[in-house]
Amino acid sequence: MSTGSLQSSNFIQNIINEDMKTNKYGGRVHTRFPPEPNGYLHIGHAKSICLNFGLAAKNGGLCNLRFDDTNPAKEDEEYVESIKEDVKWLGFDWDGRLFYASDYFEKMYQYAVQLIKAGKAYVCDLSAEEIREYRGTLTEPGRESPYRNRSVEENLELFERMKAGEFPDGSRVLRAKIDMASGNLNMRDPVLYRIMHATHHRTGDKWCIYPMYDFAHPISDSIEGITHSICTLEFEDHRPLYDWVLDALGIYHPQQIEFARLNLSYTVMSKRKLRELVEQGYVSGWDDPRMPTICGLRRRGYTPEAIRRFCDLIGVAKSNSIVDIALLEHCIREDLNLKAPRVMAVLRPLRVVIENYPEGQVEELDAVYNQENPALGSRKVPFSRELYIEQDDFLENPPGKFFRLAPGREVRLKHAYIIKCERVIKDERTGRVIELRCTYDPATRSGSSPEVRKVKGTLHWVSAAHAVRAEVRLYDHLFTKENPDEEEDFKACLNPHSLERLTSCLVEPSLAGAAPGSRYQFLRHGYFCTDPVDSTGEALVFNRIVPLKDTWAKIQKAEQGKK
Repeated sequence: MSTGSLQSSNFIQNIINEDMKTNKYGGRVHTRFPPEPNGYLHIGHAKSICLNFGLAAKNGGLCNLRFDDTNPAKEDEEYVESIKEDVKWLGFDWDGRLFYASDYFEKMYQYAVQLIKAGKAYVCDLSAEEIREYRGTLTEPGRESPYRNRSVEENLELFERMKAGEFPDGSRVLRAKIDMASGNLNMRDPVLYRIMHATHHRTGDKWCIYPMYDFAHPISDSIEGITHSICTLEFEDHRPLYDWVLDALGIYHPQQIEFARLNLSYTVMSKRKLRELVEQGYVSGWDDPRMPTICGLRRRGYTPEAIRRFCDLIGVAKSNSIVDIALLEHCIREDLNLKAPRVMAVLRPLRVVIENYPEGQVEELDAVYNQENPALGSRKVPFSRELYIEQDDFLENPPGKFFRLAPGREVRLKHAYIIKCERVIKDERTGRVIELRCTYDPATRSGSSPEVRKVKGTLHWVSAAHAVRAEVRLYDHLFTKENPDEEEDFKACLNPHSLERLTSCLVEPSLAGAAPGSRYQFLRHGYFCTDPVDSTGEALVFNRIVPLKDTWAKIQKAEQGKK
C-alpha cells in the first residue's frame, strides 16, 4: 500500500505524538475517512484521504473507509463504487475495514431510546421553520419548544410510532435536550432523528427514520474504536455536540480534531455546486476533465503521485485559505517531467513542401523519447518531402525576436534538417496562407558531427504521409474568477473558453493506437493524456493536462531571489 508523502510534522501529528507519550489510547492510532455517498469525490476529499490514511500509516495504525449513508434521498450505490475506486486509485487501501453508518442503525436507535429514558431527548412537533425561529440568534437565546417537557413515556411511545411509519415526513423529530440559551447554536436542542420515507440503498424500506450526521458520526467513531476523528473546520462548532452525545451515552470517546479544508482557486469545492454543474449540463459529467473531482482529474491525465505530492505541499493548517491552482499544475509537471515520452504533435497544421527533397523518399530519423530520461528509449520518426508544421510557427511579416519560420528565413526541424522558406502559397479567395514551399540543406541532419551551422529556431513537425489524425481537447480554468464562491451566482463566472476542441490535429505515427490513459509531452505544447473514455485505436482523442509554462515554479524562484 502506498502511504503518500505525509509531512513529518503538523499540528495533528503533534497531538498524536503527545497522545502516544501519555498512552491516551493505549498507543493506538485509528483514523477513518467518512464520505457521504451523495456525489463524486473532489480534490478536497483527496486531502482528507491522504491525511487520514497517511497519519495511520505513519504511526503504525489503521484507517477505516466508512460511508456516512444517513440521507437516502441523496445517496446512490453509484457514488459508493466511485468513492472506493478513487481511494484505491490514490494509492490507499482500507484492508477489509469497509463500514457504513447504516451498519449501526439499530444500535443508534437503541442509543436514542437510552437518551429518551435518561430525560436527554424528546420528540418535538415543531416544523423545521418553527425550530429555526425558536433557536434564536447569536445575540439572543432560543426559546424552549412547547413539547420539550413531554414525559419519558410519551416520548418513547411517539418515537416508536415514528419508527413504525405512522407519521408523515417533517411532522416530528427527535431532539436532544441540552440548553436553548447556549452560546453555541448547535447545542440548542439539536435534531437527532428525522422522518424520511425513502428507500435506502442498503437497508431498503426497513427504516423511515434516519439519524442526523451529528448523532451518527460520534456513535460510528465510538463503535469502530477510532482514536482521532479528523474533520474540516466547519465542524469545529459541532465538536461540543460530538462530545455531548458520547458523554451522555457514557460510551467510548474518540477525539475530534479539525483542520482547514482545501479551497482551490478558479474552481468550486462544494459538492452541491458541482452537482448543479453536472445536472444543468454546464459540464459533460462528474468526470469532465475541467472538474476538480478525482475522476475528472484522473480522466484529464493527473497521476495519483502528483495529487499526493500536492496534498503534501499544501500541508495541514488550522485556518482556511485559497490554494493557487498553479501549485497543483506544478506537481503534475514535476511528476511527468521524467515519466512522459516527448513526441511531436501539430495541433493547427500548415502544409510544407520541401521542393529539393526527392519525391517518394522516406528517411527514418532517430529520436529519443526523453533526453532527461534515456531509459525511455527512442523511436524512428519518418521524414519525407511533404510535412506539416504549426500555423503559429510561420509569419509572413514577423516582428523582432520572432525566430520561427518566415519568408527567406531558416529554422531547424526537430530531429531532422534545417529548412528555408522560399515561397508562400495563399488561398486566392481569402488570402490565407495554405502552404509553404521550402528547401532543405542535406548537410544539416540532426546528430551529424560536426554540426554545420546553428539557427535560432527549432520547430516540431510531422510527415504528411505518415501522420495520424487526432482530436485534441485544450482545457483551461473552469471559472474566470479566482474565487467563484464570492459571486452572487457562481455560474455567472464560468469560463466560456474552458474547453477548445481541435479536430484536425496530426500526431507522429508512434502514437498510433496509443493506450487510453497514456501520457505524453507534446513538444512545445504541454502534457497530454489519451482520453480513457472517448479515445479509440481508430479515433485518437488527447486531453491537455497542463501547458508547459510553470507559473508556480517561476513565482517561487522570484520569491527566493528576494531573500
